[in-house]
Amino acid sequence: MSTTTTPIATSKATGTRVPSPHASSGATPLVLAAFAAVYLLWGSTYLAIRIGVESVPPLMLAGLRHITAGILLYPVLRWKTGARPTAAHWKTAAVIGFLMLFVGNGGVSWAEQTVPSGITALLVATVSLWLVIVDWLRPGGHRPVPKVALGLVLGFAGMVLLVGPAHLGGSGRVDPRGAAVLVIASLSWACGSLYSKHGGMPSSVMLGVAMQSVAGGVVLLLAGLLTGEFRNFHFTAVSSRSWVALAYLIVFGSGIGLSAYIYILQKSTATRVATYAFVNPVVALFLGWLIAGETISLRTVVAAVVILTAVILVITAPHRAPARS
Repeated sequence: MSTTTTPIATSKATGTRVPSPHASSGATPLVLAAFAAVYLLWGSTYLAIRIGVESVPPLMLAGLRHITAGILLYPVLRWKTGARPTAAHWKTAAVIGFLMLFVGNGGVSWAEQTVPSGITALLVATVSLWLVIVDWLRPGGHRPVPKVALGLVLGFAGMVLLVGPAHLGGSGRVDPRGAAVLVIASLSWACGSLYSKHGGMPSSVMLGVAMQSVAGGVVLLLAGLLTGEFRNFHFTAVSSRSWVALAYLIVFGSGIGLSAYIYILQKSTATRVATYAFVNPVVALFLGWLIAGETISLRTVVAAVVILTAVILVITAPHRAPARS
């Protein structure tokens, strides 16, 4: 997700950065296919998570997803790149994995026990807004330009509209605990994204992703163990649709979707790549309505328009150059 014309656009699964806007923008068939994969596959992961947590505890679901992807990718990428990650690299991966995968993705999985997948995607879209705020408040940070400030006001107004008050626009209120967890998850994702910009990682982006997935997956499974998710869990109790959802998250969300994202980072402009931040919620809302029977109320539609307008303002705003000493 993105904050400026040279945004720190980060994937749900990685925290990798979007390249400068001067990257090649040629719309070849392969580039278009990669964009379609990121739009559709990542937009659909919210529904897959919702189906997965029907019979798999949320932290366990997220942990199995990420540690499986990491274990499959890491040895292949070590062999292919010849890189030898250092202790410092693993420390950075652990911090990113904790912030983005444990708090961020784990929070999303937990919240989707009570919050519809489409509304979850809308609240997660506010990561773009949190990125601006965290980058502003950090030492030496950048104050947002007026267009971004307007986006922040609109975005948080849309969030308030989405989660309350009750019975507005003919719909009930979003579960407040789930909404609060999603706000924390989005803020943590933003912090992890900015940390990934400055933390030391191997030169291979994909290898770094694999390391983050292993670290985050370990923390998620440990947290699931400590919170009692394993105590009464039996693999035989997992429904076939939850198994399919988990496999989908591993293969399509963390495998094909991630590969497509890394590809378009190299082949397209920053602003175009960042469009997934407001396309994914639209896809999630539609799939939640079509497949899971989630209601799209007037409140949801109005809040979606407000939040996504805010995200567009933030993504397309010019970058304020840092002051020189």
